Amino acid sequence: MKLLKDKILKEGKVREGNILKVDCFLNHQMDIKLFNEIGKEFKERFKDEKIDKILTIEASGIGIAAIVSQYFDFVPVVFAKKTESINLDKSVYEAQVHSFTKKKTYSVRVGTDFLSKGENILVIDDFLALGCATKGLIDILNQAEANLVGIGIVIEKGFQTGRKMLEDKGVRVESLAIIERFEGNSVIFK
Repeated sequence: MKLLKDKILKEGKVREGNILKVDCFLNHQMDIKLFNEIGKEFKERFKDEKIDKILTIEASGIGIAAIVSQYFDFVPVVFAKKTESINLDKSVYEAQVHSFTKKKTYSVRVGTDFLSKGENILVIDDFLALGCATKGLIDILNQAEANLVGIGIVIEKGFQTGRKMLEDKGVRVESLAIIERFEGNSVIFK
């Protein structure tokens, strides 16, 4: 997706440890015009699929998933919560997710009322690196006996193992910008 790649090149910052900082438009401050184009692109890529719900993980995926939902007739967006809360029902699907950037493992939860057996689910997330978040969401979908239609990723670090792990499981992965490598402070796309 050229618009996204241009935005990454113009505003993204490469940090030590293979970190791409895009908080000025993707995961701290949100560029809604860009998100709208991302929504259109995911709709184009998954246009032949029946989508009942979109699943993401808090917090960065929520804004993107909400915009994407518009293009799938406003299907509900469900997000896995990283923290326990008194207003979360006791009956939950739960999985462990390791955060690459935070170097921390979380238990993520989705209330059993929000995912049902046989539903067709599209997973949306901001980044794919090692695939830990998506693996956790797949675990939750398996517990719910829901159908994973595919995974839509905004930015993929193609030099890491996430895609291979997902494709080895037979999962369809659609990434809008795939980074081949970082060269100094530059981003090189596939």
